Amino acid sequence: MRSAPWWALLSSGCAPVLLVGSWTIAQLRQGPAYDPAKQTLSVLASYGATSYWLMTGMLLMLGACYVVTAHALRAAAFAGRVALAGGGLCALALTLVPVPRGGGALEHGAVATLGLVLLAVWPSLAAVRGAGPVPWGLRLDVSLTVSALMGASALWFLAELQSVGAPGIAERVVTFCQALWPFLVVVSCRRVAGRQEATRPQG
Repeated sequence: MRSAPWWALLSSGCAPVLLVGSWTIAQLRQGPAYDPAKQTLSVLASYGATSYWLMTGMLLMLGACYVVTAHALRAAAFAGRVALAGGGLCALALTLVPVPRGGGALEHGAVATLGLVLLAVWPSLAAVRGAGPVPWGLRLDVSLTVSALMGASALWFLAELQSVGAPGIAERVVTFCQALWPFLVVVSCRRVAGRQEATRPQG
């Protein structure tokens, strides 16, 4: 089983930190007019928003983190790595189609939805089948469960958008989970590789 390189910990670990740190700073800069429960992150990244450049930079770095991590996860199935990289490319593409200040953008919604779907299905596509030790983050049962939970949270977010309930909360939950999971997979890959190295006969 191939281990993930040390820099995969950096690329995957930075993703959730960048995401949460950026939205926290951005909503503070936006002031009391912004409601993080009822308004989405796209509002913070819209043209004319106080933190437009901060959120745009976050999307660029977040997308790059996903692409780099996908390249590093050689232990994962190829289809899953492609889906993860695709999710990263969608984050990059969102910077090209930000929400207008007045709200509403079909292109933005389409790219964001595609990104949510790719990041929801990549765990199940990345699962490793076969004999030998498999990192827990790439086990089929774990991966299918994670994909199901991510898919359910994405549907929750879309439902909140339609009902004008609390889409901001739902979006933060699903995006944070999707940003955190690659890091946990990398950690599990490195732990398995470390145990194999420790038990290898010394000659």
